[in-house]
Amino acid sequence: ATVAFLPAALYAVQNIAALQAYQNLDSLTFNVLNQTKTLSAALCCYLVMGRKQSFIQVLSLFLLLLSALVMERLVPLDSLFSAGVSIGVPEWGSRHWSHGVAPIMVASFISGLSGALSQKNLQSQGGGRNPYLFSMELCAASALILGSSLIISSDGKRIAEDGFWHGWTATTWIPILTNSIGGIIVGLVTKYAGSVRK
Repeated sequence: ATVAFLPAALYAVQNIAALQAYQNLDSLTFNVLNQTKTLSAALCCYLVMGRKQSFIQVLSLFLLLLSALVMERLVPLDSLFSAGVSIGVPEWGSRHWSHGVAPIMVASFISGLSGALSQKNLQSQGGGRNPYLFSMELCAASALILGSSLIISSDGKRIAEDGFWHGWTATTWIPILTNSIGGIIVGLVTKYAGSVRK
């Protein structure tokens, strides 16, 4: 279970950073920048496992990065079609960068790093770890990490006052079940296809 603790902790931090960004970015910007996790997954798989990407994959990753830079107006779209590429400074407020762009870029990098660490565990020599068991270990470690965070949060105080099940309905189980099934599928895909293809 200690092997799953580090990726679980990274995933918890990633989710907090992504939630922060989601609250401060428009949906299109959030989704484009969130896709840079594929770029960080490729980089981290290279750094952690020594896995190189093909030329086509590198080209695709470059296009992904370019789209994120265009989206953030760091590279103006009209400069791509002129002779020289100019780097512009966007007119976004500082909150856009500090509470939106920076957290989603941190979340994207953490996603790539935790995906590479998970892939290394699932695909290690000797057949790797069982993806179902690894998913359960990630779940248990995440529950411990997020449960302990309730000690210092206002949500934890509210749960202590009203009880854990307060406000739950039958529809509360829908995201819980879909995330559970999705976690198992992600574990299987990571084991057999890798975190970049995931």
